[in-house]
Formats: sequence, structure tokens, C-alpha cells
Amino acid sequence: MCGEAAIDRLPLDLLAYILSLVTSFTDLAQASGVCKKWRKAVNESMARRETLSFAGWKMDDDSTSRLVHLAYNLKELDISRSRWGCHITDNGLYQIASARCVANLSSISLWGMTAITDSGVVQLVSRTSSLQHLNIGGTFITDESLLAIAERCHHLKTISMWCCRHVTERGLLVLVNKCRKLESINLWGTRVPVDCFIALLTISPALQIKPIQLLLNAQNPPPLLHAV
Repeated sequence: MCGEAAIDRLPLDLLAYILSLVTSFTDLAQASGVCKKWRKAVNESMARRETLSFAGWKMDDDSTSRLVHLAYNLKELDISRSRWGCHITDNGLYQIASARCVANLSSISLWGMTAITDSGVVQLVSRTSSLQHLNIGGTFITDESLLAIAERCHHLKTISMWCCRHVTERGLLVLVNKCRKLESINLWGTRVPVDCFIALLTISPALQIKPIQLLLNAQNPPPLLHAV
């Protein structure tokens, strides 16, 4: 049972607010084990959060999805992989996809999640109708994911596919053609031909493509200066 310390006399709403300022998931887990009141306060503190970042934390599928399910008001989700390892698989994406907050997410980062495949990404984006910013760089996704994103994410503004070497011109053309609000696309390290970049700009002339300037410079090198 909780003791009679001053903090234990705090109203639940105030305790939840204080815990919402805690950034350590380890500390939150420990706080949740203090007593029933604190566990409820931790759950309420998660429900208040609009952003969650697991980058740098040792998280697995179950622990990550459990917290996302508690974050009813979540708008931005970052489960990028770091050196210490947030290791998420397709199973984790399946679980996250069923969370109540997913339909309202405006930003998702799956950067470096090498254990995920098209199957998990397709399942997740099937419910992200409000998505505006997506980072799937450093993954092994293919056109299958791009086609699903094109079908569901009509509000998409930016997408990063840094070093996604398995996407092709076909998937990119469908994506840009259907996501008419798309403003920026990062294709560094992909294997798409130069003609694809030209085709994307033909569909959306204002589209910002990260490597396009370098490619155009390579095609049109500046004239050599002749010595007088």
C-alpha cells in the first residue's frame, strides 16, 4: 500500500501530469509498480502524451506496443533504431496497428528497423489515414509498402526512403501520383534511374527530391574554364 507521504496525497490528475514529464521508460515502469494509484497515474500520463520516441531505448515488440496502446492522444511516434537497439519486428507493427491512436498519427519514424518487412508496414499504414510525415529509411521495404502508403496516406507531405534499395520506379510513380500533397521525398542511396526523377517532377513539379540537384549537376557539368 502507499504510504502517507505528501506526494501520496496529490490528486490523481496532478500526479499524472508530473509523471507525464518523465522521459525515462524505466522510471515509469518503476513508478507503475509503487501501488494501484501510481499505476493508474502512469497510465493517465501516457494518455496525455502527443509524442513518443523509443530511439535509444532497449524496447521489444510487446513493451513498445503496450505503451503505444496507452497513448490515446499520440500524434508523433518514433521507433527508430539506435546503437543500443529498439528492436521492432513485424509482430510489433501488427500490435501497434491496432492501437486507438494510430488513426490520428501525423508522424511515424521507422528508420533503421531492419527486422520489419512489407507485411508489417502495410498493416500499420492501413490505419494511418492522418499521416503527414513518414521515415522508413534504412529498411528493406519494397514497392508493396509504397503502394499501400499511396492508397491510405493521402495527406502525406514528406517521406524518407534513405537507402531503401528495393523500391523501384513503379512504386515511386504510384506514390507521387496518388499522394498529391507530397512536398518532399528523400531518395538518397536508392537505385532508381535518373529518368525516374524526371518522371516524378513531371507529375509534381514542386516536389523536392533530395538528390535531384546532384543528379542534374552530374548530367550537366559546368563548362571548363580555359586559361587565357
